[in-house]
Amino acid sequence: MSNEIVEGRVRRAPKYGVFLTVGALLGVLVALILTFVNGGEATSPLTEVTYSPTQVFGFLALVGVAVGLAVGGVAALLFDRASRRRARTVSFDHETVVD
Repeated sequence: MSNEIVEGRVRRAPKYGVFLTVGALLGVLVALILTFVNGGEATSPLTEVTYSPTQVFGFLALVGVAVGLAVGGVAALLFDRASRRRARTVSFDHETVVD
């Protein structure tokens, strides 16, 4: 058995999945709000087709989720970059066991 002291850097890193999930959920929430603020129904100026409130919500949710994922990802990257600056160096006791 041998012991050696090694140095390493310790930092807190964000969980990207949480940031992406929150961003997507916020995108859906914004889509829901925009659907009801707009009155629900919408008519296309090009085709003159009237879309139901559910269809409008679906279209807005697709865009909202994509934008929310992007914003959540950028926020996670910014937090990750900030955590790198606050990383500290610590000493570890590395122990090797040989059978």
